[in-house]
Amino acid sequence: MILLLIIIILLVIIVIAIYNRLVVKRMRVNNGWAQIDVQLKRRYDLIPNLVETVKGYAAHEKEVLEKVAELRSRAMGATSPKEAAEANNMLTSTLKTLFAVAENYPQLKANENFLKLQEELTATENKISFARQFYNDVVMDYNATIQKFPQTMIASMFNFKAREFFEAPTEEREAVKVKF
Repeated sequence: MILLLIIIILLVIIVIAIYNRLVVKRMRVNNGWAQIDVQLKRRYDLIPNLVETVKGYAAHEKEVLEKVAELRSRAMGATSPKEAAEANNMLTSTLKTLFAVAENYPQLKANENFLKLQEELTATENKISFARQFYNDVVMDYNATIQKFPQTMIASMFNFKAREFFEAPTEEREAVKVKF
């Protein structure tokens, strides 16, 4: 009888330990997403200032400026990592177009405000990249943990679900073609 009681107590302790470890890993995933969210918010705050600066010099580039504003709104309204990744990847692509447009305006390229905004946006893009990498690392760890035995039993009992990765768009995965 005492042996049975000890075995039950040990099983309960093991279940509690596994559950607590799963909770910590889930919180790391949530924190990773929050870090991406912070950097995306920073990016969204910079974009209107950048657009306004470009507007003054490139008024006839209205289509690109409107596209940036539209994609910014779409990205801000994303509700899942997959939606956010898709929307932000489109926004990144459009921002590259905006900077390409700026190349046609020497006065804009020399504008101190534009240069500062461009530098801030570049730094933010780097921070987003690091935050995405951290998020994907903790998602991988979390997803692997909830699929291992005996954690998978505890995970399914307490409704721990796999999380989505924040993936790069297909065109960013392809090899860069350098032409001289």
